[in-house]
Amino acid sequence: MRKLIALAALGSAALTLAACGSADDASTEASADTVEMPADSALAPVTEEPVADPSATATDAPEADPTAGATAAADAAAGVAAEAAAAAEAPAE
Repeated sequence: MRKLIALAALGSAALTLAACGSADDASTEASADTVEMPADSALAPVTEEPVADPSATATDAPEADPTAGATAAADAAAGVAAEAAAAAEAPAE
């Protein structure tokens, strides 16, 4: 019986709190204008013209010798292999 009384008191308290709430709709406060205004300003058309950067150094010209980098890498690998072989043959201290 005590549980029933406690449950009834809890239910009436919940209904009382629900009746005290406001009837304002939360969706009217967050209108589409306030949310979409930053997006609209970001999507504004660009009117400025591009300007050449005099400090830019990138060119579209190809390398003089495309195999020069590969040859240098192969030479470096051969040097590392020779050093590794020499280290393997050296007596352990």
